[in-house]
Amino acid sequence: MNRFLFLLLTFIVLVPLSVNAQCKKFVKNNCLPDLEPYIYNGQLNSAVFQEGDIAEVYLTFYSGQENRLLICSQEILGNVEFRVLDLDGNVLFHNKDHDFVKFWDFSSNTTQQLSVQVKIPQGESVGGMVQSGCIAILVGFKE
Repeated sequence: MNRFLFLLLTFIVLVPLSVNAQCKKFVKNNCLPDLEPYIYNGQLNSAVFQEGDIAEVYLTFYSGQENRLLICSQEILGNVEFRVLDLDGNVLFHNKDHDFVKFWDFSSNTTQQLSVQVKIPQGESVGGMVQSGCIAILVGFKE
């Protein structure tokens, strides 16, 4: 019985680590090139999401910088929707209004914190299985 419990715990610990490592590899190979010509700021916000999930991240953007906000996702998730809001709840950008582009280039006149809301579409499950995939929120800047 103890051996079974040990194997179960090992599985529970190692599977998320493996998925996270695969997500980081996806980001490195598929997302970072899309930041060019912007310089990656080094902060990685990535996770594995399922269809129908919603996530929100607060990011700080600095005065006088040109920025690229990139939402990169695996194709299996479909058209991932994202909105950028100021702290008063005003929508500054919604990719749904721009044919679901995956990035937004903008300049900030002041240092400010913005909310980035990401919504994974509810797809048609294949064989009763819910689709899941990696999503990364990356920020680049120009000097």
